[in-house]
Amino acid sequence: MGEKLNIKNTASEKKDFSFKAYAWKQFKKNKSAIFSFYILVFLVFIAISAHFVANDQPLYAKYRGNSYYPAFETYFSPTKTDSTINPETGNWEKLQFDITDWKQLKLESVVWAPIPYSPSKPDRFNREYVSPNALQYYKNPDGKRVQAPTKFRHHMGTDAIGRDVLSGLIHGTKISLTVGIISMGIAALIGIFLGAIAGFYGDTNLVWSRFRYYLTILGVVLGFFYGFIARNIAISEGFNESIGSGLLQLAISLIVFIGVAVLLNYIGKVKAPGFLGKSKKIPIDSIISRGIEILNSMPRLLLIITISAIMKERSLIMLMVIIGITSWTGIARFTRAEFLKIRELEYLQAAKALGYSSNRTIFKHALPNGLAPVFVSIAFGIASAILIESGLSFLGIGVPDDAVTWGSLLSLGRQQFEAWWLVMYPGAAIFITITVYNLIGEGLRDALDPKLKQ
Repeated sequence: MGEKLNIKNTASEKKDFSFKAYAWKQFKKNKSAIFSFYILVFLVFIAISAHFVANDQPLYAKYRGNSYYPAFETYFSPTKTDSTINPETGNWEKLQFDITDWKQLKLESVVWAPIPYSPSKPDRFNREYVSPNALQYYKNPDGKRVQAPTKFRHHMGTDAIGRDVLSGLIHGTKISLTVGIISMGIAALIGIFLGAIAGFYGDTNLVWSRFRYYLTILGVVLGFFYGFIARNIAISEGFNESIGSGLLQLAISLIVFIGVAVLLNYIGKVKAPGFLGKSKKIPIDSIISRGIEILNSMPRLLLIITISAIMKERSLIMLMVIIGITSWTGIARFTRAEFLKIRELEYLQAAKALGYSSNRTIFKHALPNGLAPVFVSIAFGIASAILIESGLSFLGIGVPDDAVTWGSLLSLGRQQFEAWWLVMYPGAAIFITITVYNLIGEGLRDALDPKLKQ
C-alpha cells in the first residue's frame, strides 16, 4: 500500500513539474546571477526614466502664477512652448521649454530632477574639467555668481565645455542597453531562423526537384541584385536625406529580395520534365555552416568599423543594424546544435508521422523546446554588443557627434589625463554592465542545463 502511494506521489510530482519554475528556482540559487539580475533591473529603470532623472528642466515649476511641467511636456513634445505676461512691462514672454534657462528664472516654487543637468548642455560657470571635489559655481536668479549649492553641484565633475558627467552616464545607460538589446534582437532573428533550418533539415532531409533548386538559387541572386545593387543609389540618397527615409528604402529592398526569391521558389514547384524534374537533396546545413565559418573568419570589430566608415551619416540605428547582422553566427550554431539533437526525439517523429508540414513542426513544436541555450548566447551577446558600441564610441566611429555615450565620455579622458573622473566613472559603468550580463548568462546556463534536471 505504501509503495502504491509513493508511486502515485511520484507520478503526481512529474505531472505537476514545470521546467520554467524549476529553471527560475535554480537561477535564484546562484547568488551572483540573481544579484546581477537586480542590478540589471535597476539599470533598465534608469534607462527608461533617464529623461526625468537627469534634466535641466524642472519636473514642476510655478512661474508668475502659472504652473508648468517642463520635463514631462518636453518628453512628448521636445519643442513645447508657452507664454506668460511680464507684470513689469505688460509684454508677453515666450517660454520654449527645452532652451529656457530655468535656473535663471525667479520661480515661485519648483521641483528639480534628481540631477538638474542635461547631458549635452554645457555649464559655462564650470568649464575646463571641474573635479567632483573642486569648488563649483552657480549663477542664481539675481544674476550673482555664487558657490553652487549641493543640489546644483556636478557630483561626478564636468568635461572641457562644462557638460555634467553624471547626466551623461545616466543617458548613456539608455543608449548602451538599447544598442545591446536591439542589435542582439536582430542577431537572434537571423541566427535562430538559419540555425533552425540547418539543424532540422541537415544535408539530406530537404529534397527538391533540380528545377526548384536552380530557380531558388537564381531567385536569391536576382533578389539581391534588384533589391540592393539596382537600388543602391536610392538607399544612399535615402540615408543622406534622413535615417527614417534610409530605413524605409532598406526595408523596400529587403521586401524585393525576399519577394523575388520566394516567387521563383514557388514557381519551381511546377513539375519539370527530364533532368530538371529529378529530385535532389539540398545540403542546406553545409551551406549555412560554410557561411558561418566565412563570417567568423573576418575580424568582427574591423568589419563593423569598415561598414560604419562607409556610411555617410552616422546614426545609432545603423550601428545597431550593423552589429546585429554581424553577430548572429553564435546564436545560429547553438540553435543548429539543439535542433540536431531534438529532431530525432519522439514528439517530432510523431509530428512527421501525423503529416504535419515542416514549417509547423519547426516553429510550433521544435523551436519552443530548443531555445534554452539560445537565451544564454543572447545574454553574452548583449554584453559583447555593448562593449563593441563603447569601443566604436571611444574611437568616434558609428555614433553621431551629439550622442553622449559611455564610450564618448571615456574618449574625453584622452584629451586631459588629469581628469580622472572622465575615465573612472564611464569605465566603471561599462565594466559593471558587461559583468552583470556575463553573470546572468552564467546563471542561465546553469539553470537551463538539462543535465542538472532530475
